[in-house]
Amino acid sequence: MAKTPARTPRFAYKGDRLKPLRAFCQTARLGSVSRAAETLFVSQPAITLQLQALERDLGVRLFERSGRRLVPTREGEALYELARPLVEGIDGLHGAFQQQLRGLDAGELNIAAGTSTILHLLPPIIETFRQAQPGVHLSLHNVTGAGGLDLLRSDAADLAVGSMLDVPADLDYAPIYRFDPMLIVPPGHPLARKRALKLEDLSPYGLILPPRRLTTYRLVDMVFHQHRVPYTVAFEVGGWEVIKRYVAMGMGISIVTAICLTEADRGQLAARSLAEWFPQRSYGVVVRKGKYLSPQARAFVELIRPDLFVRGDYSAGGHSER
Repeated sequence: MAKTPARTPRFAYKGDRLKPLRAFCQTARLGSVSRAAETLFVSQPAITLQLQALERDLGVRLFERSGRRLVPTREGEALYELARPLVEGIDGLHGAFQQQLRGLDAGELNIAAGTSTILHLLPPIIETFRQAQPGVHLSLHNVTGAGGLDLLRSDAADLAVGSMLDVPADLDYAPIYRFDPMLIVPPGHPLARKRALKLEDLSPYGLILPPRRLTTYRLVDMVFHQHRVPYTVAFEVGGWEVIKRYVAMGMGISIVTAICLTEADRGQLAARSLAEWFPQRSYGVVVRKGKYLSPQARAFVELIRPDLFVRGDYSAGGHSER
């Protein structure tokens, strides 16, 4: 009778799947079996056996030698991309668990947001959060665009609050509020009381816009091109508060989001809704995919709700996603 070949059990080495993957990740990171062994406080032969068992189980070669270093093969690089977050997650489980056990009365919370979000959307949320969690050290990072995304990706920020037009694949965006797009002009401007306002009516006047790398500029450009309406940019300047000041001085007109218009702007600016041509702008929470949110961060997210944001007449048309 012919013998049936014995099947090699997957990850059979000592019945432990984590050890070979941990040995592999350390060897790939350090480029040396001996250094991996020192880091893991085991012998070099143990690391070698674990790597051999992993290669045998997967049926591929994971390393090749380049000078004095071991470098991952193409297959090794693919495995490293998959295994590294798993190993780091398991190894960091104790610390994450201890952080959760400490509760909400201690710790830090880092939030990335743009100037307008910090000025107009976050104040009531932060006030409520500070009352509920006085022991949490809160840091607001005033950044825009790619700066906020860099903070998220480097874990320098737990979350970001703001508006996103394009959402990168490695981030999650949960829109919560929506606000109308508004044309702002000086009170005596011809467009202030013009009936049946059309997009073409804006063409003769220079627009004051944020820098073109930001969402507002790209959105304005997209809408004018879609409707084949020409437009001119008087100049670019950062920050809606600065833009409002220059518009009030008669140096141009602008298109802003209703969130930045307040009662203090009455008498200085005239505002007209452009919702017929421009989509509403959403504001919400941005986090890195797979990011563990601390209890402090989860508590802050729960506070971003409609009843904490009081909208004036300028913001009519804005609403909450909830």
